[in-house]
Parts: sequence; C-alpha cells; structure tokens
Amino acid sequence: MPNATILGGIAGLSLTPDEAAFFRAADPWGFILFGRNVDSPDQLRRLTADLREAVGRDCVVTVDQEGGRVQRLRAPHWTDWPAPLDQAAAGPRAMWLYYHLIGQELRAVGIDSNCAPTLDVAQDATHPFLRNRCLGTDPAQVAELGRAAAEGLLAAGVLPVVKHMPGHGRAQSDSHHDLPTVDADPATLEAVDFAPFRALADLPMGMTAHIRFPAFDTVPATASRRLIGLIREEIGFDGLLMTDDITMNALSGTEAERARASLAAGCDLVLHCNGTIAAMELVVQAAGAMTPEARRRADAALARRRPPAPADIAALTAEWRALSA
Repeated sequence: MPNATILGGIAGLSLTPDEAAFFRAADPWGFILFGRNVDSPDQLRRLTADLREAVGRDCVVTVDQEGGRVQRLRAPHWTDWPAPLDQAAAGPRAMWLYYHLIGQELRAVGIDSNCAPTLDVAQDATHPFLRNRCLGTDPAQVAELGRAAAEGLLAAGVLPVVKHMPGHGRAQSDSHHDLPTVDADPATLEAVDFAPFRALADLPMGMTAHIRFPAFDTVPATASRRLIGLIREEIGFDGLLMTDDITMNALSGTEAERARASLAAGCDLVLHCNGTIAAMELVVQAAGAMTPEARRRADAALARRRPPAPADIAALTAEWRALSA
C-alpha cells in the first residue's frame, strides 16, 4: 500500500538518480510540483513521466495553479491568469472556462490534479497572502463559483483539491510564518466559513487549514481530531483529505511529529512540499502506509480522474475573454 504522503522535495527540473531511487523505495501516494520544477512543456512532460515511473504506477501529480500570484506554470509557455477574486465578478460560466483552460494546460504536461479552488470566504481583514485567492465574500457565491471551478477542472481530466478546510478566510496572519487564531463563534463559522465546503462536500479531494479555532480546539485544524471530525461529520466531506504543507511554520514540533499528529487526527495524507531526501525520509517513516480507509477514499478520487474532454481551446479562450472583459 502506498505511503501516506504527497512529496514535493524535488530539487530541480529533472529527477536525480538519488531522488528516483528514494521515491521508488518510499512509494508516496503522489507528488506536488513547484516553480523550481518547471521550465518548458517537454521538460515537464518528462518529469511527470519519470515520477510515475519511479513509483511504478499512474500516481497523482498535483500543483498549485490557482491563478494570480499562485501559479507555478507561467508565460511564455503557459497563460498568466488573473487572480481568482478578480475573476469572480464574471460569473460561473467564466469561472468554469477559467479553470477548464487551466486544467487543459496542466493535463497536457502530465499534471492531473490542481490544489484549487480556494473555498475560503474573504473578509475585510483577510491576510493579503490569501485574500485575492478567494472567490468572494459571500458564502453562497463562493460555493457557486467553487462548483464551477471544480467542474471545469474535472472536465479537463484534473482532480480539484478544495482548500483550506474548514475555512481560512478569517485568518489575519500568514500560516507559512505563524499560526493564525480565529476567535469567531461556532454559529458564525458554520453559517459562513464552513458553508462552501459543505456545499461541495462531494468533491474528491480536500486540504486542511493550519489555523487554530479556540471555539473547537486548542491545536491547529490539521492536527485536531475535533476539527477533522467536524470536516467529516458536520461538513460531510468523505473525500481524500491531505494536510496543507507540514513544513509551514504554523505547526510546532518536528516534521515527523507533525506528520504523526495529522494522521492521528484523521487526515489521510501528509503533504510535504520542501526538503532534502533526508528530511523526506523522516516524514515517510513517520507517516507509514495509507490506512485502508484512506486508500478507499484515494481509489474513489482516482475513479473520478478522466481523460480530458475534447475541447476547442481557441474558441473556449475567446469565450472566456469576452465574459471576463
């Protein structure tokens, strides 16, 4: 059974022999790529093929291609997309086209998952690292546009990863650097922050938030049995649940301790984005094999991975530009 990790510690544009040997032995469930791994379409196709060859199966390769500041594939070979919040006013059809076209670009180079859409509900005080990555300030609008985004990706053969569960929008600090604390009461959180995730609970994959909600627990959601239980039972999400990057400074303890705590809380997979082979090895050892329940959810997610729908890219692009003008 694959290791309960998604690994991203690939140093450059191609696998080194040591990296290939490590991934073969570690057998992570999937991989995540970053800008340091991206140069050209041909190079990226080789890299994604080599990653799958290393583990001996058609594993998921994901990326953060939200649009705006957060996109790893950029011009001149790919489209530079506007920020999702700037796109939101154009409506659901434009959002479907936006993410479908992103998905077509990803699938063409062997990337079959995207860590998007962001279903966090933006607030006036939302930290700038997140705010324009959101789809709006109204939970119903975020749910509607999030559904369009996810369906656009799925039609392109790309598995969406909704994030950051159960809601990051009220965070006023950057979880890459600090642990945000959200003091809102449960009724407000359930009505606003949790609502888009509840509306899209049928989607195949999700990502947790490194945020502390004192109304529910004293530890970050990623490592909280109470909050992972809330995601499963009250929000109703039975998809494959990965952590946000466990190398982020919002979490305490060693990376191995973070991995164990997240899996013990009920996450299915540990996302480890940056680090040496030695650092990844410690996380792989701490994570161990996927549980049968995690594997069931993983198989259900993979069952929704389809070949891209035939598309007239030029016509779809022209329609998107017209709607977004």
